[in-house]
Amino acid sequence: MMIILLIISSYLLGSIPTAYLLGVVLKGVDIRKLGSGNIGATNAFRVLGKSIGITVLFFDVFKGFFASAVLASGVYPLVISRDVWRIILGMIVIIGHIWPVFLSFKGGKGIATTLGVLLGLMLSISDLRLVLLISVCVWTVIFLSTGFVSLASISSAIVLPVATFFLVDSREIFTFSLIVAFFAIISHKSNIYRLLGKKEGRAKLPWLRR
Repeated sequence: MMIILLIISSYLLGSIPTAYLLGVVLKGVDIRKLGSGNIGATNAFRVLGKSIGITVLFFDVFKGFFASAVLASGVYPLVISRDVWRIILGMIVIIGHIWPVFLSFKGGKGIATTLGVLLGLMLSISDLRLVLLISVCVWTVIFLSTGFVSLASISSAIVLPVATFFLVDSREIFTFSLIVAFFAIISHKSNIYRLLGKKEGRAKLPWLRR
């Protein structure tokens, strides 16, 4: 029963629509009807302001970290290892974020929550530190050179399983990285179409020509 409760708790935690709630409470607006319509941190930055955007980013990362590092630290199925249990709960919280029950299964992209899960897993799997560093560096370079958050997120998600394959000796972690990369790509499907059609909005970075 406790295992089932932890699984449900992880999904419900991921389903908490941080940007939507803050938009309604602090601004009196439905973020789903503004900007890109997404409830992630990027759209929150654009339509709700920097302070709310940062808050959304923090809580979305925290959801992933809490599930993989805190919820998974208690009871776990004895037929699997503790690390596998962390991965399972981490995967479930990401699923909750992308397909939240509270918003008719239409949520965010899952990038920030995936980062939180990786930070939680990193506490017990030290090899993930270099993998995470590489993914963050790829995201930063792509974003700063193009201004496209979506392209940076997709690129870092694709790099994740590649780096994991070479740097982490764990079949479970590699499988996890493949799945979250797949989630990232399908959740960015509309962004990919806009990128190909040169209609994707990008950040106003002073060194980039419009």
